Amino acid sequence: MDDTMNNMPRRERAVMYKRNYNCCQAVLLAFAPELGLPEEKLLAMGACFGSGMGSMDETCGALCGAQMAQGLLRYSGNRMNPQASQLRAEFEQRCGATRCKDLKGVGSDSGVLCSCEDCVRNAVEALEYQL
Repeated sequence: MDDTMNNMPRRERAVMYKRNYNCCQAVLLAFAPELGLPEEKLLAMGACFGSGMGSMDETCGALCGAQMAQGLLRYSGNRMNPQASQLRAEFEQRCGATRCKDLKGVGSDSGVLCSCEDCVRNAVEALEYQL
């Protein structure tokens, strides 16, 4: 990561990463310094979550990435369901949904609820709020 990226807020770094990677990978890379994993491992972890989990049919990739980072940062041997649920609720409040298809307005007359860049930004902010 160059100095320009280092000086950006994490949420804006994530948006910059989104220009080259999927939403999940962008969120994971934004937390890379704290996660302590090589960039290539984070990219591999998030590789299957482009267009959300299940190719738009399920959970947004940005939320998946935030929950992966949450587990890596906070897991202490205990179940994390309450924290994961709180993060999901915070993301849904910010974005209007958690399913990629719903966020993108696929099959709906309502249109896009939240752009991919805003989903990435909101996922990072929701996790930062919890940390």
